[in-house]
Amino acid sequence: MPHPMYRPMKLGSAYTLALARLLVLAASLTAAAAQADNYSDVSQLLRTGRLEEALARVDKHLATKPRDPQMRYFKGLIQRESGQQAEALATFTALTEDFPELPEPYNSLAVIHAAQGDYDKARAALEQAIRANPGYATAHENLGDIYVRLAGQSYCRALKIEAANTTVQTKLTGISAQCP
Repeated sequence: MPHPMYRPMKLGSAYTLALARLLVLAASLTAAAAQADNYSDVSQLLRTGRLEEALARVDKHLATKPRDPQMRYFKGLIQRESGQQAEALATFTALTEDFPELPEPYNSLAVIHAAQGDYDKARAALEQAIRANPGYATAHENLGDIYVRLAGQSYCRALKIEAANTTVQTKLTGISAQCP
C-alpha cells in the first residue's frame, strides 16, 4: 500500500484541472505568437513590394478567420497598391461597416477618394476617422491636405469668375496650388 502522501492524483482533481488550464494557456500564447508573426510577415512583404506573396498569406489567413480586421485591412492595402481601386474601396468600406471604431480604414478610403479627385468624399472619410480616434495624427494631417486642395479649388473658381483679383492669386500662391 502506497504512503498516503504519494497517492496518485485522480482525474478531475485540482492538479489535473490546473495542468489542463496551463496547457490551454500555453497553446493560446503559441497561437497568438504565430498570429503576430503572420502580421509581421505580411507587413514586411508589403513594405518590400512583394504583393503577390503578401496576398497569398492574407488569403490563407482569412480562409480560417474571415472577420480578422487587420488581415482584411492588409488585403485592402494590397488591392490599392496593385491598382485594384474598386476592390480596395469595397474592402475598406466593409471594414468601416463591420468595425466603425477603427480609424485606419476611413483614412485609407480618403486616400483613394483624394487620388480620384473626390475631395469631398475624402474629407468625410477623414472626419469619420477622427471621430473614431481623435488622437489619430495621420488623419488630422491628411484632413489638412484635403482642406488645402479644397481651398485651391475654391480659389481657382474665384479666379475664373474674377481673373484680376490679386488677393485670390496671392492666396493661391500661398498654398502652392495652381489652377488647371
